[in-house]
This record gives sequence, structure tokens and C-alpha cells, in this order.
Amino acid sequence: MRAVFVRKFGVRPEVAAVADPSVTGHGAVLRVAATGLCRSDWHGWQGHDAGIRLPYVPGHEMAGTIAALGRDVRGWSAGDRVTVPFVCACGSCEQCRDGNQQVCLNQEQPGFSYWGSFAQYVAIPQAEVNLVRLPDDLSFAGAASLGCRFATAYRALRRVARISAGEWVAVFGCGGVGLSAVMIAAASGAQVIAIDTSPAALALAARHGAAQALPAGPGVAAAIRDLTGGGAHVSVDALGSAAVVAPALGCLRPRGRLVQIGLLPGEISLDMAALIGRELQWLGSHGMAAADYPEMLAMVSSGALRPQDLVTSVIGLADVPDALAAMSTASSPGITVIELG
Repeated sequence: MRAVFVRKFGVRPEVAAVADPSVTGHGAVLRVAATGLCRSDWHGWQGHDAGIRLPYVPGHEMAGTIAALGRDVRGWSAGDRVTVPFVCACGSCEQCRDGNQQVCLNQEQPGFSYWGSFAQYVAIPQAEVNLVRLPDDLSFAGAASLGCRFATAYRALRRVARISAGEWVAVFGCGGVGLSAVMIAAASGAQVIAIDTSPAALALAARHGAAQALPAGPGVAAAIRDLTGGGAHVSVDALGSAAVVAPALGCLRPRGRLVQIGLLPGEISLDMAALIGRELQWLGSHGMAAADYPEMLAMVSSGALRPQDLVTSVIGLADVPDALAAMSTASSPGITVIELG
């Protein structure tokens, strides 16, 4: 099969012919129709993820059809249209048994712990636990963002932060996951404030449901408190930056919730007096289990959520090496999807 092949971290990958993945007894192999290009893929290529072993194939947001099934897989057929979470769960550990597959103790992640979806085919472990059936009316390009950015934002807001209609939600960082958070919060009846350094990203956020768009910088936390009459009920760090956590926490009203989606490198400092004295909550959120997708997909089918509208660029597999390299110096607004046909 053709795949984006990384031989050395930080060195331009190549599109090469590599061995097809094999199917295990409880697994499946998908024919990839579309796969998202995510900032996490860039971090992996740069060598920021300790779990990656060279050489490897990146890619963790995917949609396609089942090409092969293991002999022990029930309830699925070749040709079924599917996606998968970026956390592929084992299905048998304590967390999986409790319904928390997104924090599976034995999780595998395509494109990180094993070869991923920047390829014509990708293997999926424990298929019965990890496959998600796609609605017929959702395109593969639209579905490709669900496995990481959109599903992550959905669970972070609906299950972890538990936003309610009428609440103020401040979203810091309007890349793919941030724009997803804006759309989901707005569809849930929240009043959304988008914060970013990019005017283009803020324009997209306004188009997809943000009631207010503010440039990031000094004073933004105070501006949000003034705008909301006391502070946001919920804030989201969709970027993963020590420079974001402070205003994301500082913009909250008493008993507000900061939900952390972006991965934070290194150590950070927090205003512990505010955290304790105002009874604030700082909540981590990591992906979403396959079993939790139906609620989100029902909102997609109803038209309340339109992840496909967040796709601003569609490229081919041959374009991926240049697109990855470009992420070292700039970021494009919206979501980029790789189509494999």
C-alpha cells in the first residue's frame, strides 16, 4: 500500500510503498477513505511523543470502510462505513469495564503506538469495542475529524464540563478542536466567546456559533469577566499552553470550570488562591469512547452539528509531507483532510 513513511523525526517524510497491515482475530483492517491532518501528527513527527518507534506511519483521525475482519469479530461486515476513536481501547481493563474506554489502561493509538492512517489501509485492534458505524449522510471527509478533534471537544463540553444552555463558554484557541468546541457549545445553547491570535480563525469561530470573538493577549480575562457580567461559567484550553491556562482560569466566575483539552508540555504555575478561594475546577478531558458516539452522531444526523463545515482544505496523500512541514511555521484555519479515494 501507499503510505506517508517517517524514517527520522523532523526529517521530511516520503510517500512510499509499505506492507499492508494484517488482521488479527479480534481486529479489523480499514480501507481509509479520508483522514485528518492534526497538530498532534506534527508533534509526533517532531519526536515529541515518547511512544513512537521509528520508522512509522502517522495518522489517527480516520474514516473508511471495513476491508477485512478477524475471525472473532461479530456484528460487522466488510464494506461497512466506519470511523474509530483515536484511543483504541482493550475492552477488558477496569476503566473499559466501567465504560471509560477513553482512558483505557492498555490503549493503543494509531499513528503513535502503531502505524496509522496516512495510508491506504490501517489496522484496528479490538474491533467490536472500537468501531463506530457512520450515518449514511455523513461524508468520509466530515467523519475524518470525529476521531480526535470533534469527539474530544464533544465529550469535554457535554460530559466533563457539563455545559448548560445559557451559560457563557470561553474557548481559547480556535484551531480544529477549538472550532469544534465553539460549534458544539453553541449547538448546546451556550453563549460562546472565541479567543485567538488569528483574525481568520476568529472569523471562522463567528461563522460557526461564537457570539463574541476576542483577540488573545493581555487583559483578555478581564474583558471576558466584563462581557459576561462576572466571568465565564466554562472555559476551554483548546491549544495547550501555559500562556493560555492563566487567562482561561482567570476569566471564570466563582465555581467556574476550566476544561483542559490541549496537551500541556512541561510545568506550569496556577493561581492556587483563586482556584481554592473561588472554588474553581480544572478538569482534564481525553478523547471519547466509541460507545459514546451515538449521541453525538444523532446531533450530526439532525443537522444540529455539522463537522463537515469545519473542513477548509482537502489534500491528497502526496501533499502530506509538504503540509506537515508547513505546520512548523504556520497554521491554517479550520480542518485539513486527506482524501485517499
